Amino acid sequence: MNREIENTDPLIALKEFTAARIAIGRVGTSIPIKQSLEFKLAHAHARDAVYSVLDIDGLINSLKLYNLPVLHLHSKALSRHKYLKRPDLGRQLNEEWIELLNDHNTGADVAIIVADGLSATAVNENAFHLLEILIPMLRKTGLTIAPLCLVEQGRVAIGDDIGGFLGAKLSVLLIGERPGLSAADSMGAYLTYAPKPGLTDESRNCISNIRPQGLMHKPAATKIFYLINEALKRKLTGIGLKDNAGLIQSDVVPNV
Repeated sequence: MNREIENTDPLIALKEFTAARIAIGRVGTSIPIKQSLEFKLAHAHARDAVYSVLDIDGLINSLKLYNLPVLHLHSKALSRHKYLKRPDLGRQLNEEWIELLNDHNTGADVAIIVADGLSATAVNENAFHLLEILIPMLRKTGLTIAPLCLVEQGRVAIGDDIGGFLGAKLSVLLIGERPGLSAADSMGAYLTYAPKPGLTDESRNCISNIRPQGLMHKPAATKIFYLINEALKRKLTGIGLKDNAGLIQSDVVPNV
């Protein structure tokens, strides 16, 4: 006889608001077979995302729309195996590309870098959709954009190297985030004012979980655009720059 076991977990109502594994039920001391199989599938997706490959040709083709040079770069980690074993190499640009970047040093306002990170899948699926909103916003306000850079085997800090060699006032790095068991397609954006080699995490602002089921492309682009303008105005990013967009501000002192 088939018998459905009712899930009486008080957290079940929260499933509407999150993809996290909550209120999955149980069978005796184990979890139900359906949820067990879903967990294994999610784990397989996460492993696949870590070994996914940046769609260089597809991204270059899409980005031609903006009539900007597109540079294909590589970190010092020359293989995925080395990238995973040596995070330090993924943070550094391979020296052979430094001269190329110096040749494109125009002192632009913003350098946009797209790196595979720990999920090229996330970048392949989200980067262009975000940039097709963000780049027109930047151009409309008169901000200049450096050549677009696509980086294989890159980690977050490589954006500081590239932005510095391009002479940009600010760098925006789009990168695949570490895949979890509820999302393998999450992209992050890191902003650094006055980028240069050797900066650390407190110098950057991060916007994470950019994907259709998380922070969608339009609000993500709007948030990045706000932070870019604030960073250029205040000449800083990181712990000194807060996202106050949407907060009620007034120059009028209320009556007390």
